[in-house]
Amino acid sequence: MDVSVIGLGTWAMGGTWWGGTDEEDSVAAIRYGLDNGINLIDTAPVYGYGLAETIVGQAIKSYDRDKVFIATKVGLIWHKAMGVAFFEADGKKVYRSLKPENIRYEVEQSLTRLDVDYIDLYQTHWQDPKTSIADTMAELLKLKDEGKIRAIGVSNASVHQMEQYLGVGRIESTQPLYNMLDRAIEEEELPFSIEHMVGVLSYSTLGMGLLTGKMTPDRQFPAGDTRAERPQFAFEPIEKINAMLEKFAPFRNKYGLTQPQLTASWAISRHGVTCALVGVRNVDQAAEIIPAGNVLIEESDLEAMDQIIEAAEV
Repeated sequence: MDVSVIGLGTWAMGGTWWGGTDEEDSVAAIRYGLDNGINLIDTAPVYGYGLAETIVGQAIKSYDRDKVFIATKVGLIWHKAMGVAFFEADGKKVYRSLKPENIRYEVEQSLTRLDVDYIDLYQTHWQDPKTSIADTMAELLKLKDEGKIRAIGVSNASVHQMEQYLGVGRIESTQPLYNMLDRAIEEEELPFSIEHMVGVLSYSTLGMGLLTGKMTPDRQFPAGDTRAERPQFAFEPIEKINAMLEKFAPFRNKYGLTQPQLTASWAISRHGVTCALVGVRNVDQAAEIIPAGNVLIEESDLEAMDQIIEAAEV
């Protein structure tokens, strides 16, 4: 399965946690990406409680199905109290559940919202400590045998959990948090993925906007935007991050990239990263990020950038 090195993330398109959404802009952004070299669209049922998947389904209707790679997820439910309570938002209580009966229910819901016959990559969104991975994987393998999904992946999974999945059957990918500021996977998960030929789809590549260089310290977020409640979006952290990004000017000039493009290129240039997922909400954002997929940063420059990141202590 060949996927573009930049994938479009649709969390913000769901609106929840992002202060709302514009469906027309979202559809246009996805179509722009598909028309300009991107083939992987990553989504999940919980993004807008079904809205993001519905938007993806609308956007891809006029495209050849075999040229669009749809990655969605399973395991966060709000239709019933099952599994482990996770969070509450927009008046809905969300639970982690990877029980076989829930997986069977969710895949049908996703297929309907996406309006497709199969899902290219089906990923366990967050792991469920109350359900054995053997039971979860057995049901996913059944779905694969039935042709409802083409490949199995995991997200937010530890190395130990990935070992358990691999003990039952093949997982093709893992989707971890990874960017210039969040690099925990470099210790164990990335080397493990390389060793076992598991693809890595990094999420939050732009740090929810922190690594674009466009976030001002006095930024005010609309009601319902989760960033308003996160400490890293306060005045001082943003100021420190922007100061760090300013020191990347020589690399932006060398590679002819904007800061968002350089940030994404940094991610896909790391050994083992298959695809960097970048959230977009409109055509302008999609158009800006796509050129990042054409650039690999030289190893010596990655090392120099890493020194700047370490010195910044953000």
